[in-house]
Amino acid sequence: VYDEAKRYMESITMAYHTFHHVETRIIRIFNTYGPKMSANDGRVVSNFIVQALQGDPITVYGDGTQTRSFCYVDDLIDGFIKLFFKEGITEPINLGNPEPINMLELANEVIELTGSKSKIEMKELPGDDPRQREPKIEKARTLLNWTPITSRTDELIKTIEFFKSLE
Repeated sequence: VYDEAKRYMESITMAYHTFHHVETRIIRIFNTYGPKMSANDGRVVSNFIVQALQGDPITVYGDGTQTRSFCYVDDLIDGFIKLFFKEGITEPINLGNPEPINMLELANEVIELTGSKSKIEMKELPGDDPRQREPKIEKARTLLNWTPITSRTDELIKTIEFFKSLE
């Protein structure tokens, strides 16, 4: 349903653009995170950080080799602004970080950066969980001169500090 809803909204946006002859933009957002995330939003970054700060086991599904690519919110907003002020782009633009990390590596990185004593707890991988999510950002690079620039370590530290401030 989620994927179909995204396609539907893109179709409506393009129909509106074509029918009303107005400029529209379509941004496909991939795994964004940063300060001010909800602690219980169910996203892997916030889950890992909250679990680590509480000393709970870090829940990793499957064997942990499935990958995701995470984009820091400041980089994403930079892409939004660049696309907003770029005329004539009507096709969808992917915004995200194309550098994947597997879930086991991310869990260990969060444990290290938080100084947590948490252990990693492996659970069964849900059947609909994709093995890999990695945005193709060539259009963003070419048309917007955009690429994420914040290092994952810096991003995670800022996000961890935010979650610490909630305690």
